[in-house]
Amino acid sequence: MKLPVWIWQYEQWPHFCWNDSNIISLLARIREQQGQLIGLMNGLGFDTQHRNALEVMTEDVLRNAEIEGMLLNPNHVRSSVAKHLGLDTAGMPEADHYTDGVVQVLMDAVQHADAPLTEERLFNWHAALFPTGRTGITPITVAAWRRGAEPMQVVSGAMGKEVVHYQAPASEEVEKEMKQFLQWVNQESSIDPVLKAAIAHLWFVNIHPFDDGNGRLTRTITDMLLARADRMPMRFYSMSAAILRNKKAYYEVLEYSGKHGLDITQWLIWFLQTMEEAIATAMHNVQRVLKKSLFWQTYASTSLNERQVKIINRLWDGMDGKLNTSKWAKMTHCSAATALRDIQDLVQKGILCDTGESGRNVNYVLVADLQD
Repeated sequence: MKLPVWIWQYEQWPHFCWNDSNIISLLARIREQQGQLIGLMNGLGFDTQHRNALEVMTEDVLRNAEIEGMLLNPNHVRSSVAKHLGLDTAGMPEADHYTDGVVQVLMDAVQHADAPLTEERLFNWHAALFPTGRTGITPITVAAWRRGAEPMQVVSGAMGKEVVHYQAPASEEVEKEMKQFLQWVNQESSIDPVLKAAIAHLWFVNIHPFDDGNGRLTRTITDMLLARADRMPMRFYSMSAAILRNKKAYYEVLEYSGKHGLDITQWLIWFLQTMEEAIATAMHNVQRVLKKSLFWQTYASTSLNERQVKIINRLWDGMDGKLNTSKWAKMTHCSAATALRDIQDLVQKGILCDTGESGRNVNYVLVADLQD
């Protein structure tokens, strides 16, 4: 008897199992952190909440594509997300048709998270990702399950030295596999909603039902199910960004899980740890927003010029590199002497201080950052 090679070849597929004792404390911790983040977001004003969602959802779209090696225009993505969130887009470039379609996929998944996930809905998402009916210059089947006798494989390596990392079920099995998957996604379940998102991620990517775009749609389905778990029509943490930061491990754990039977404990642990990282990043960013708001309340009556306001905001929002006189002058298009006067004024007002580092140029940071 030939032993199974791929996860879907096991007799009990797709009846996954896992060791509860290995994940229960991690899941409980994540659910607590999830609640804290949602509580923080609910405490913010409407405008701040939507601005935060704008940044997170923009990053989610960008990183979801970047995992697959695709680079979208950040300004176009942000403009499209802002439009769909009902925010003011004045001064933003109008998004191109393709980018707007990609953003609409995430928006539909998240803003209508409780709507059933159907074959038609998935086909609509797939069509938005491939409006020309091609991946590059190669024609593909769009808005329909993959076809053809050739096996769907995930392969790397040069020609003649290819390594097959995974092989999906045959194309004639896809419709049956997807009916079972969609029924499970849509039915009420006793499984924790976060675990359900993790299982759906692994299940869908192992079916690999489309000619292309499977990874992006896998993560979109994950966002949809996490939005159900959060009970929020916006995203405040980005799983795609966290996955991108751990991309090598992501592919390694997917490959391992696709070859080692139906016990998916290792995958669930990896997914939950990555989600914990995503939430921690979001918590840090939200706390930063709150501190920035408190800062401007404190210094509301302090006299500051436009250059100073611009740089202070850049520092709060996360400036690349260190702030010094020459960088100030370059960013505000002023002379070095003017930059030095601006900085010294902020030092006197207790807003900036030097880092105490020796070197050609003195570096400065927000006093509020040192107090943290």
